Amino acid sequence: MISGNNQTSLVDAYIFHLTNERRLSPLTCASYTRDMAALLKLAAETPLYQLKIHHIRRFVAQLHSKGLSGRSLARMLSAWRGLYNYLARDHGYTHNPCAGLRAPKSTKSLPHVLSPDEAAKLLEFKANNLITSRDKAMFELFYSSGLRLTELINLTPEDLDFNESTVRIHGKGDKTRIVPVGSQAALALREWMKKREGLLKPGENALFLSRSGKCISSRSVSQRLKMRALQQGISLNVHPHVLRHSFASHLLQSSADLRAVQEMLGHANISTTQIYTHLDFQHLAKVYDATHPRAKKKG
Repeated sequence: MISGNNQTSLVDAYIFHLTNERRLSPLTCASYTRDMAALLKLAAETPLYQLKIHHIRRFVAQLHSKGLSGRSLARMLSAWRGLYNYLARDHGYTHNPCAGLRAPKSTKSLPHVLSPDEAAKLLEFKANNLITSRDKAMFELFYSSGLRLTELINLTPEDLDFNESTVRIHGKGDKTRIVPVGSQAALALREWMKKREGLLKPGENALFLSRSGKCISSRSVSQRLKMRALQQGISLNVHPHVLRHSFASHLLQSSADLRAVQEMLGHANISTTQIYTHLDFQHLAKVYDATHPRAKKKG
């Protein structure tokens, strides 16, 4: 039987596999790393190969009693299950103690969204310098095209197509999708592109830059958005995913074409599985132009 003395190195090998073979995002790999650390802490002196289903069930109960939600526990169980699948494939493990286990159910809550009026209020500020021009372009694009935070900070100028009014998004699992960009977002992006050179440092190609001229961090984007919401008099805790949810919600309120909205999101639904329906892009653009509040040109 495999020795349990190298448990940390086995976990490190699994994270390396996720990073370099499955090419998961840095944020996703960081989440897996935390989940693996939690498993090793709970297992204590018990080697991974000796863990049974009753051990895992007890671990889940302990975490649940400390306040972890069913959703968080389900994600953690999925991560642990993936670890054991990897160990079976590459390290001779013969059983998966997480197989068949389900996390306790959580009370389902709807994602927070802005009303169309709140979204308009958030975005109606003057871009009168480098930083506010960048912020307006970022926030307009979030709401216009339903991006995730990591997708936004990974954009480059080459991902924008002003002629087609689209943006190429590099999503989860190294998947790419093309999403329409509304006229208000396109206008803000054009203005930002004129000023971007004023911050750009040699060798950097990120679309959105920090004050130092490097790729802006996810934390900075979140902080700037929260600050802008407060300045605009919006009491809701506005973070980047609120704009993504608002994008989806406002389109779905106006359009019966659920599949088109899902294609633009890159998800089977708003919060979970990614799908690619290969719908005709002209049809997607038509749905977008007809329904998104900031896609329509002002008369």
